[in-house]
Amino acid sequence: VQLQASGGGLVQAGGSPRLSCAASGLTFSNYAMGWSRQAPGRDREFIAGIIKGGGSTNYADAVKGRFTISRDNAKNLVYLQMNSLKPEDTAVYYCKTGWGTDPDDYWGQGTLVTVSS
Repeated sequence: VQLQASGGGLVQAGGSPRLSCAASGLTFSNYAMGWSRQAPGRDREFIAGIIKGGGSTNYADAVKGRFTISRDNAKNLVYLQMNSLKPEDTAVYYCKTGWGTDPDDYWGQGTLVTVSS
């Protein structure tokens, strides 16, 4: 199983980048998908999840109303649209199967998002 995240980089506060995650080696439509992040010196935290068919989503309070998760089951892709970024959003962002931060789920390699003030 491979989960390849992309779209990170240096972004100014208030910016709106979109992260993408390409999945392979699994039946993508059989999995709920999620994004988690790990800021410097902090534990990994769940930030967004979407069910198999994409009809329901869930967000951490820290990103609710600013981030949107979506998926394209035909292309095996999951996205994270990030709006109104803040410096405290600086972190490595990971796409993963499932919601939460269960280490037994499949995890991608992460993409670094750095938000400058």
